Amino acid sequence: MSELISADIQRVKSFLLKLQDEICHTLEMVDGKGLFIEDEWQREEGGGGRTRVMTNGNVIEQGGVNFSHVFGTQLPTSATAARPELAGRSFQAMGVSLVIHPNNPYVPTSHANVRFFVAEKEGEEAVWWFGGGFDLTPFYPYLEDVQHWHKIARNLCEPFGNSVYPQYKKWCDDYFYLKHRGETRGVGGLFFDDLNEQGFERSFEFMQAVGNGYLDAYVPIIEKRKAQTFGERERQFQLYRRGRYVEFNLVYDRGTLFGLQTGGRTESILMSMPPLARWEYAYHAQSNTPETKLTEVFLKPTDWLSMDAKSDANE
Repeated sequence: MSELISADIQRVKSFLLKLQDEICHTLEMVDGKGLFIEDEWQREEGGGGRTRVMTNGNVIEQGGVNFSHVFGTQLPTSATAARPELAGRSFQAMGVSLVIHPNNPYVPTSHANVRFFVAEKEGEEAVWWFGGGFDLTPFYPYLEDVQHWHKIARNLCEPFGNSVYPQYKKWCDDYFYLKHRGETRGVGGLFFDDLNEQGFERSFEFMQAVGNGYLDAYVPIIEKRKAQTFGERERQFQLYRRGRYVEFNLVYDRGTLFGLQTGGRTESILMSMPPLARWEYAYHAQSNTPETKLTEVFLKPTDWLSMDAKSDANE
């Protein structure tokens, strides 16, 4: 490993551990009841982590905030599919990954992840990169919430260049897309990977901005919607739509595949799943309802920040 990475890898790890602490503490305050229970674990092949899970809170039905730092002798196919030149290298990977599944269908599910990889081969320069992002999956979406989410995303990207937000927003829309359903998983956000071209310091700064931006984007939406009343109809639709979340995570998600292919801790990898979900054969929502608006308006790649908030029929 190069001297730069050896010197700075602990800085990345320290940031990630602190980020996990801050996110858990803030979400506990917002929830008002639930607490994250910590489960430390070790990986036989090398490394380990600490998984924190909240269940049955006032707001959060189930949520997990994971930190992991793992080592291996060979990168799995999920990591080398797009970069075959890295095949055969040993690796270490660290990151914070979280998924929050609220009880109230009017509070969106959210996901965030920031990560750092180093791939090494004897006699060759170490290869390193950052990745991550955050995305929002509403069931009864409000345009003002979606625009707030994307404004935070755009604002944190602006110091790094005007093209960063459009690029990583599109990457998010493209990545979180269920091809077999013909729809996005939610309303997007940011997604980036293989970030190293601007050097370690600048790349690390961006990863930190994304990690720190998650709470700024999500907490105001929770506060605005958590007391909204709902009934069995909304709950059943939420459970049905959670099925799509499960489908994406098991079929497409590279993080899930990476964890399983590297022999990671299954309970921690699958903590992203909702506690309850359902599937219904050939389900069709009634026309001109909030349920149809989700798929007809919100589950398509959209320039949210250019839309007129007055057009939101949910308001």
